[in-house]
Amino acid sequence: MEIGDSVFAFDAEHASPGVSVIHPDQAARHSLTAFACLGNRVMVRGGAAAGVYGVVLGKRGETGRVLAWFPPDIRSRLVPGDPVAVRGHGQGAQLPGALYAVGAQVLNVDPAVLDRLPIAIGDRSIDVDVRGSVGSALIGNGIGRPAHQWDLDVQVDACTAPALGLGGLVLGDLLAVRNIDVRHNAGFRRGWTTVGVVVTTTSPRPGHGVGLMPILCVPDESATVRVRPDDHVGLTLDVLGSFVS
Repeated sequence: MEIGDSVFAFDAEHASPGVSVIHPDQAARHSLTAFACLGNRVMVRGGAAAGVYGVVLGKRGETGRVLAWFPPDIRSRLVPGDPVAVRGHGQGAQLPGALYAVGAQVLNVDPAVLDRLPIAIGDRSIDVDVRGSVGSALIGNGIGRPAHQWDLDVQVDACTAPALGLGGLVLGDLLAVRNIDVRHNAGFRRGWTTVGVVVTTTSPRPGHGVGLMPILCVPDESATVRVRPDDHVGLTLDVLGSFVS
């Protein structure tokens, strides 16, 4: 499994190309999940892969898990229990003055990654290309949860995806969710759009689905969202690799 693979190609429960990173102390685990951002470097501190680097791909909810991507040759050398260190950077970053004034927010992403994604941040507006756009009614697990520590589950599967324009959805795609505000606890808010990165496959469980980590939350009047359903739009292996080397 890798970035660019279909989220519907695996008979699995929230499968991801990332390695799950946790901390045995729950308070530290919440801190790890809250501060880790897409693009942050992850150093392996012990085991057969000691000294090599990966990069934060995303996060999952429940008690808190960070998903860290490593190149396949490194991933094959990792075993459960290998210690790693995440250099958190990016949480709390502010958008330019006019966007900040209207409440737009960037979250869960190292600012350096934004320059490598199809996202253009101007003085007063944000332009973003996405693979698809869905309504907030499709969001299950993640509603009411803190989006700095949790992903959103888009309730879609291989049977329902084509009618929603998501038949080609792959890991790493950017996806927009209309009428949802994730700046604090995720919830319905008319006139706001959240953009996230697809970090896990779908799930067979009711209320669950494709894992989407939010990275932007913007009022509609300050955002231009272009849907490109036929392209892989978002995070690529080249982008991830550039933050590892």
